[in-house]
Amino acid sequence: FVPMRGAAGWQLSNAQIFSFAAHKASLDLFDEVGMPALREKSLLLTGYLEFLLQELNRAQPRYRVITPTDPAARGCQLSILTGSDGKELFDHLSANGAVCDWREPNVIRVAPVPLYNSFEDVWRLAELLR
Repeated sequence: FVPMRGAAGWQLSNAQIFSFAAHKASLDLFDEVGMPALREKSLLLTGYLEFLLQELNRAQPRYRVITPTDPAARGCQLSILTGSDGKELFDHLSANGAVCDWREPNVIRVAPVPLYNSFEDVWRLAELLR
């Protein structure tokens, strides 16, 4: 064994134990809840959000969900194509605590995650989009 000189000699070739501890804790949550239950809640949350967006559009057409409508062809994320005011809408959502993602041109990506989002969270997001 001939160690490398300088900072390169301090590199680890395996994952750091503290990173693994956090990873293990999150995997334990998945084991506790179970993937079938998470997928079921994911389908319900995302379906609820899709329903609320459709209701908002009935009153005033402003959005178009460009994610596949078939729940088997998507995860929990919905990509919402907005009008020219999309960036302002994204900033409004962010300023009010909604965590979403902005993509050019005029797409806001939202993902109700079953481990920590509730149906009330989804309803609040729809209220912010009103």
